[in-house]
Amino acid sequence: MKYFYTHYCGFGLILLFIFFSTATAKAQNTYKLSGQVTDTTGQAIPGVHIQRINTTNGTTTDFDGNYNIQVTGTDRLSFTYLGYQAQTIAVNNRKLINVQLSPSTEALDEVVINAGYYRVKDRERTGSIEKVTSEDIELQPVTNPIEALQGRMAGVEVVQKSGVRGLATSIQIRGQNSLRSEGNYPLYIVDGVPINSSPINSSGLLTNIPGLDPLNTMNISNIESIEILKDADATAIYGSRGANGVILITTKKGTNMQGKLRVEANFYKGVSEASNKMDLLNTQQYLSMRREAFANDGVEPTDLNAADLKLWDQNRYTDWQDVFFGNRATIDNASISLSSGNETTSFVIGGQYQKEGSVFPGDLGYKKATANINLNHRSLDNKFQIHFTGNYGVDHNNLFNDSFVDKALSLAPNAPRLYNYDGSLNWEDSTWTNPFASLEKEQEVKAKNLITNMSLSYDFGQGLSFKTNLGYNFLISQELIKLPKTAYNPLYWPNVSANSTHSSTQRDSWIIEPQLDYNIELGHLGLDALAGFTFQNSSTNNLISVGQGYSHPSLIGNLEAADNVRVNLNKNTEYRYNAVYARIGTNWKHKYFLNLTGRRDGSSRFGPDKRFANFGAIGAAWIFTEESFFNEHFNWLSFGKIRGSYGTTGNDQIPDYGYADTYQPTPGPGGLYPVKLTNPDYSWEVNKKLETALELSFLKNRIRTEIAWYRNRSSNQLVGYPLPATTGFASVQANLPATVENKAWEISLSTKNINNEDFKWQSHINLTIPKNKLLEFENIEETSYSNIYKVGEPLNISLLYQYDGIDQSTGFHQIKDINGDGVYNTDDQVVVKNLGRKFYGGLQNSFSYKNLNLQFLLQYVKQENRTYFGMTNPPGFDTNQPVSVLNRWRNQGDITNTQKFTQGFDGFMPHYYATQSELAVGDASFLRLKSISLGYHLPSSLMGKLKIEEIKLFAHAQNLLTITDYLGLDPEGGTSLPPLRTITAGVQIKF
Repeated sequence: MKYFYTHYCGFGLILLFIFFSTATAKAQNTYKLSGQVTDTTGQAIPGVHIQRINTTNGTTTDFDGNYNIQVTGTDRLSFTYLGYQAQTIAVNNRKLINVQLSPSTEALDEVVINAGYYRVKDRERTGSIEKVTSEDIELQPVTNPIEALQGRMAGVEVVQKSGVRGLATSIQIRGQNSLRSEGNYPLYIVDGVPINSSPINSSGLLTNIPGLDPLNTMNISNIESIEILKDADATAIYGSRGANGVILITTKKGTNMQGKLRVEANFYKGVSEASNKMDLLNTQQYLSMRREAFANDGVEPTDLNAADLKLWDQNRYTDWQDVFFGNRATIDNASISLSSGNETTSFVIGGQYQKEGSVFPGDLGYKKATANINLNHRSLDNKFQIHFTGNYGVDHNNLFNDSFVDKALSLAPNAPRLYNYDGSLNWEDSTWTNPFASLEKEQEVKAKNLITNMSLSYDFGQGLSFKTNLGYNFLISQELIKLPKTAYNPLYWPNVSANSTHSSTQRDSWIIEPQLDYNIELGHLGLDALAGFTFQNSSTNNLISVGQGYSHPSLIGNLEAADNVRVNLNKNTEYRYNAVYARIGTNWKHKYFLNLTGRRDGSSRFGPDKRFANFGAIGAAWIFTEESFFNEHFNWLSFGKIRGSYGTTGNDQIPDYGYADTYQPTPGPGGLYPVKLTNPDYSWEVNKKLETALELSFLKNRIRTEIAWYRNRSSNQLVGYPLPATTGFASVQANLPATVENKAWEISLSTKNINNEDFKWQSHINLTIPKNKLLEFENIEETSYSNIYKVGEPLNISLLYQYDGIDQSTGFHQIKDINGDGVYNTDDQVVVKNLGRKFYGGLQNSFSYKNLNLQFLLQYVKQENRTYFGMTNPPGFDTNQPVSVLNRWRNQGDITNTQKFTQGFDGFMPHYYATQSELAVGDASFLRLKSISLGYHLPSSLMGKLKIEEIKLFAHAQNLLTITDYLGLDPEGGTSLPPLRTITAGVQIKF
């Protein structure tokens, strides 16, 4: 790797030498400037931000609108506050400046977007960047910040596949680009530190559910903003890491420079419950179904084949959904932050504690605690600056091994009671498997996550500056599962032994990024340029060990007390990544904009001759309303811009060491056996992105809209190429001649419907109409992928049998034998169903009347998905069913899609084939009231008397209502636990 690291180092060392050898200039003389900020009615405005332009020195007004700030006589100050027109005022050696701010309907010029390596005004950006601020997410009762993004952004799909707290939320930015599921993760960057976005695997989680989310340990209330970078212009500067979009998470920084201690505290408490239950058969309906099934099959029920009919109480009824996921889970959250500072130094420290119960039975729950610090310092001459952020979080998650949700939907309603009268588990003479046996198991997952960043910068003057970004991330997740004998039927105790499973995942990474910036105005020409390097190293360690044979339950989990210990997995990998990047941004009269970005990447995941690749993009924009013609004839158009971009990004999200032969030790001593074939010739997956967009604002920016069209084509697909079994290997890492295309229209509209002094109403709507397809795949028929994908069709398809109704002679389902060979196989699966989204979006409204405000967000999705029918046994078997099965076939001529009740193999196979047919896919569209919040700010007159800046009382609800025709618990998660309906109430205090 020596060449790999020295490839870029020379210039970086020169930059560091220049930085540390440059002397600081003498500070100018400063003095204290005072004043008051009011609105047009003379009312003082607390919290107005005052900034010395071209410095980091700033302050905010106090409760009475007063401020103090150190300035020089030649300074210029900016006064900004949300909802008011910003003002820039020259000091001119004055010592007292009072400012009056007017309400603003134009905020576009003042919104600054974080583009990662640089910042840009929203009106001047050439790329596609979406932003969500702390106001939208800080009080939401979510575990990780990605959950708070659902329905808020065009082109961003956020899917919560389970309501179990702590599980990873799926996010895709502008569709699925890669054939590999792990190849579609976006890049997470927290305060300049890249975070591995792949879920953390768990040994005991539910099947078909992603692992734990690596962002769970973040303090939601400490997040200042989340920016989503989507197109080539915005992401190409990240090279291979930006192929699937970039998510920039910025935490809060100190702005209090008055020397006073500022405290902000948030407290809320609430309850959660499952947002939906299915309408299942009651006891009498279920038993009637079972009896009819035996009668149809001509079979006599016995103690062995029908314990529910012969041995169990015929009058017992248990709502198993209520038992297994019908609890109300409490949620408690408290966070606090303290900030202070002076003209050169400011800081913020904070912490959070969150505790949640579970809707499942047993002593299950989730807890987390976080701590954060932000420190900013600058020299008196404003030349040198240092910024440090640290975020540390720990969480403790008690999950479970077995799926309570599946049992709740399938268990017979007259199943035996769970416990005997003496409190022991009831096994009902071994006629059933007691589902509460899983509560005898213990499972806990503990995680610790540290994210730190330090940024050093020095301003050489004349528009030239240098900065270095240093980041470190350490995450460790440890899981322990205890399985005692009591989790089994006592009948089997002689043949089973207690055991424990110990899993550990450790991720360790650091990054160094030195960067030069140059900004200059030459008449009407503006130039912003930067160049830098990235040096990144990541390592991942996975260890799974199992202990068996504990002599006493209290010893379970102590491997030293186990009779036998084996290591199931011990895997250590290292990833090294280097890059050089540059950007040149130009503008003419702030009307015409051109942005050029480029990056040369090097990744250790490729062979020695394929490690480096070049990526880049071009973006351009024209603010046509700056033309005199528009000002004279179209004054009703407040703002208009056309922008476009084209570029390439790469993808190296593949396993480490895939290009090399790898070996594992044999079970016996002294041996090795190969586990992976070498292929040093595969290279980078490339995503070519094209976009064009139109931005318009009307009526003094009261109506704003953006319409964008994009086309992304991802080629040279990196996959595991299937091999014949005779080779001894399942696959080899390789490039496939396949191209995936994503196209879409993205539409967003923001309106200020009413903007009176007392009453305000604002709306925001976004809509995405995506189209994904496998554009080409040369010789796909010769690969096993022909059974999964079809050229010209989306990646998220299901190849199904053609359903042919109920056979009127047998009463069973029938499917069509397309080729007439009498065998049902992949040749007969000719029906293609797209399980992706047809369109999706969100509608957000915000109302405020004096001190009262109300907000709600509606999320809507048009899609198809597999229904509950495709996951069940035939109706008549000893599993419960939806009430809809009562409309079954009974006599010739009956028109229905439910076959007659049966409990035998003759009816099982027709049902099985039907579950693999188009009958198993249905409408999964939904409209969901994703969130609604009500807040009340106590009057400012009262706050002044109490010497408190702000007290806000609030109530918040999530997933309150879902409208859908989907057959199942949730149109996104299928039979998983649906999203929890959560209601919280609390208080926010600032003083």
